[in-house]
Amino acid sequence: MDTINAIILGIIQGLTEFLPVSSSGHIELGKVILGAEVKEDMLFTVVVHFATALSTIVIFRKDILDLLKGLFQFQWNEESKFAVKVLISMIPAAIVGVYFEDQLKALFKGNVLLVGCMLIVTAILLYFADKAKNTSKNVSYSNAVVIGISQAIAMLPGISRSGATISTSVLLGNDKTKAARFSFLMVVPLIFGKIGKDIFSGELALESSDILPMSLGFIAAFVAGLFACTWMINLVKKSKLTYFSIYCLVVGLIAIGYVGYQTYL
Repeated sequence: MDTINAIILGIIQGLTEFLPVSSSGHIELGKVILGAEVKEDMLFTVVVHFATALSTIVIFRKDILDLLKGLFQFQWNEESKFAVKVLISMIPAAIVGVYFEDQLKALFKGNVLLVGCMLIVTAILLYFADKAKNTSKNVSYSNAVVIGISQAIAMLPGISRSGATISTSVLLGNDKTKAARFSFLMVVPLIFGKIGKDIFSGELALESSDILPMSLGFIAAFVAGLFACTWMINLVKKSKLTYFSIYCLVVGLIAIGYVGYQTYL
């Protein structure tokens, strides 16, 4: 793997995992633009996803520690209720990931047209979420189900996971800051679950020549993730998602136009 491409794709993953612009869509577009032939595609994906999950843990370390302390008290407290809501929200994505993994993989093959269309869907979601009034409402159990379904749909390349889940939560009337917190925390167990599944599948292989680019890609994704996660929380709080809505719309239209141009040629 080319070292520069690994760093660039790592930065893209770190930024777009948290910013509401679709990490999967931008990785696919990045590969097309860079002409990047990522030989160990699955391994690279595991590495950069682990980096962004780690950055989430660093940012929300206090929340996670409080959550774990509350769980180990074995009482039906606020931490236990929150943990159950997170588990509920994970179910739809887990089902899709287990039973439709091959179909999803087939979509991640430079499908620029699909990415463009889904980015426009993301733009629409962000626009309406940004116009929603802020409240002090917490995420409910029924909300967790709906947000979980939104997260499952966001497994399509081009739909932002954070954008879809935060927008869905806000449109359901939840507090914007709490919606962002729930969105970022609900994905961590899924990421580690997917990483564990890929590792134990025995399909991952690392050649000595790939150690440096993989390491640099990991560092790039981790640092970019720290920045993007912190920035995103402030943006949601200040209702600044419209800018990302416009961005997704423009990039989506460019992607669709690119496909049309290539078809015409």
